[in-house]
Amino acid sequence: MNLKNSALILEGGGLRGVYTSGALRFFMDQGLFLPYVIGVSMGACNAANYVSRQPERNRIVNIGFVNDSRYLSYLRLLAGGELFGMKFIFDTIPNSLIPFDYQTFRESDTKCITVVTNCKTGEPLYFDKSELGEDYLSIFQASTCLPFISKPVQYNGQMLMDGGLSDSIPIRKSISDGNRKNVLILTQPKGYRKKQSRLNGFARMRYPRFPGLCEAIANRYIRYNETMDFIDALEQQSEVFIIRPISALPVGRIERNKNKLYATYDQGYLDASESYEGLCRYLTNPPSTQTQPTACISG
Repeated sequence: MNLKNSALILEGGGLRGVYTSGALRFFMDQGLFLPYVIGVSMGACNAANYVSRQPERNRIVNIGFVNDSRYLSYLRLLAGGELFGMKFIFDTIPNSLIPFDYQTFRESDTKCITVVTNCKTGEPLYFDKSELGEDYLSIFQASTCLPFISKPVQYNGQMLMDGGLSDSIPIRKSISDGNRKNVLILTQPKGYRKKQSRLNGFARMRYPRFPGLCEAIANRYIRYNETMDFIDALEQQSEVFIIRPISALPVGRIERNKNKLYATYDQGYLDASESYEGLCRYLTNPPSTQTQPTACISG
């Protein structure tokens, strides 16, 4: 199977991302590794373990530790402004408890891009693993920093947060990078659209130094819904291949019920397996000469 100019695009969604973990486990069981991966928030973490060829790591880390206060603690949120223990997740776990295979990740030929949001401008930034050296864990952490429950990450003089605020599903980035075959793993069912946030006023009070971030929070639903309209148009013309749950997942961004999380992981694995024949046909067939859908939405 010729996978040249094929890409894997991974949505975030907090702990809904264990659905993606299950789908990627199936991909790895089949030996399917696409040459370009771009992830947002939890999708970035899923991408990292896909590139490092560690099929069980996402499942162990994001379900096994979910009831550990070092991983998730409402008391820490009240005391220090962080729900998730970022040092524990991005230092203790990968360096001591469940080692991350840095060498395989670094040496992989797979292009791996992580999306973050620039707090000053509110615009997305795209970091390629080949450009980061030893700093990639800082960028993964930044991509997962959800507003109101996490603190921004400082990197090279910039303050960075959740990539999903500015580019939740980076299909346009993948297309602009030359990919003709785009495989999306989404964590919401077909037809889902975001509603306007009711926290815009609180955002301005919480982040007075970051008007760009506040604008990104306020306009996120617009960007997301426009992107989904764009993806729907691509899908109608068989220009993308999508794996996603048929109905809303039983977990949200924050979930501590391990049974629900394991069920969500298993659902991702099952959905990927049931989609596999169609995925292989999509990847094998010559790409369309059309690079944009007729119903293309700019932006």
